[in-house]
Amino acid sequence: MTAPSVELREISKRFGAQQALDSVDFTAWPGEIHAVIGENGAGKSTLMKVLSGALLPDSGSVQVCGRPLRFHSPADARRHGIAMIYQELTLAPQLSVAANIMLGAEPRRLGLLRTPYLAMQSLLAELGHGGLPLDAPVHTLSISEQQVVEIARALLLQAHVIIFDEPTSSLTHADAAALFDVIRRLKAAGIAVVYISHFLEEILQLAGRCTVLRDGRLAGQRLISETTLPELVQMMIGRAPENMFPPARGAPGAVALELDTPACHLRVRRGEIVGIAGLVGAGRSRLLRTMAGLAPATAGSLTLHEHTSMPLRALTPARALALGIQLVSENRKDEGLAVQLSVRDNMTLSAVAAHFARTPGLLRLGAETRACIVQRDALRIKLASVRQPVARLSGGNQQKVALARVRIHGGDILLLDEPTRGIDVGSKIEIYNLLRAWAEAGAAIVMVSSYLPELLGVCDTIAVMHRGRLSPLRPATAWRPETLMHWATTGKDLS
Repeated sequence: MTAPSVELREISKRFGAQQALDSVDFTAWPGEIHAVIGENGAGKSTLMKVLSGALLPDSGSVQVCGRPLRFHSPADARRHGIAMIYQELTLAPQLSVAANIMLGAEPRRLGLLRTPYLAMQSLLAELGHGGLPLDAPVHTLSISEQQVVEIARALLLQAHVIIFDEPTSSLTHADAAALFDVIRRLKAAGIAVVYISHFLEEILQLAGRCTVLRDGRLAGQRLISETTLPELVQMMIGRAPENMFPPARGAPGAVALELDTPACHLRVRRGEIVGIAGLVGAGRSRLLRTMAGLAPATAGSLTLHEHTSMPLRALTPARALALGIQLVSENRKDEGLAVQLSVRDNMTLSAVAAHFARTPGLLRLGAETRACIVQRDALRIKLASVRQPVARLSGGNQQKVALARVRIHGGDILLLDEPTRGIDVGSKIEIYNLLRAWAEAGAAIVMVSSYLPELLGVCDTIAVMHRGRLSPLRPATAWRPETLMHWATTGKDLS
């Protein structure tokens, strides 16, 4: 019988007082797609870092193709056929496709660098991208094509286990479908694919087996053909899932914000969650950034609370913040958070002067810390201390820190760009309830999302962006997934 491609037994890892992994077992076989799922902080990333050589376990064993091994670095793991494709791609954007495929493993003969063009073209053809030019700079490629370059690099190194970490988080539907075709080709070639994703629909569509982690322990393993989405959710969160989306309670109030431009008219009322659908690149993020004073506008006006009206060209980020408009960016790493600062500093960054400053220029650190602890508990943020750097938190907990900043600062107009991207299903439910509670308290919320069930389940009204133009707002109950996608792709109603 064929040996497993990789086998982890009783893997444990502790970081200070936090037990990140506790006697976890994991096995991946040749030619299978094995999903690893769990809430943020469940131990998925730690387990994969052990498998890919980025972390040494405190205890437990690793076997590759039946051989016991101990990895001391990612390079060591790659030499034994383990490759990881990170959510943030590790490419040199100015170098060519060929140079990136060979990066770090440039083949030499008699001390001279040689470029195996035929081998690389063959690998790209096997991945369904034989037409990808080897001399093209990587930054000219789409995100999905860049992922193919990373996969080709792993295959050039003869990887027989490839780990994908949230690979579709920044992809369009078409690019995600193309990536799934590539992953199925890897499976057919006998490669073990380990797939991490918070999109459980993807897991059910793509994987053959799944391993579920909860609080650093193995919650269970299932054949996908013998399980359902509710069962996976229950294993992840440790209880039967409640209603995924909270019901709206009460009618919206007065108009809080009205945007009027040649291409967009948007009216948001207090107590209302407005969803913006559309394809990546259609202008959804720019719409939010315009209302937050971050994107320049040459025409149009913004009216707040039916009495404060101004031309968009006069709106600045500082003025928007003073008027109670808050934006949570989709790019939390570069814009939403200062990841090298502490959790406390990030939560209070925009509210220090208003709430925690004491003349002459001294901070009330005790009050600041207490406010952060309240938000930590309310949003169930998993962390060791509010003083630890945000960079050490999982992606979902980082997103909760960004939302905590909004809660501490205050403001009644919230602009949320992909607020649940990269977040597990349990945290999504918590955030949906939080948004509904904000709305019930009188906030006006505009939410961009690429996840159609989320828009249809959370929002009261929805509009669709197509090539910079916004459709009329309609009640969420008047839309269906197919009508949203038709408008997003054509700019017209489905007739």
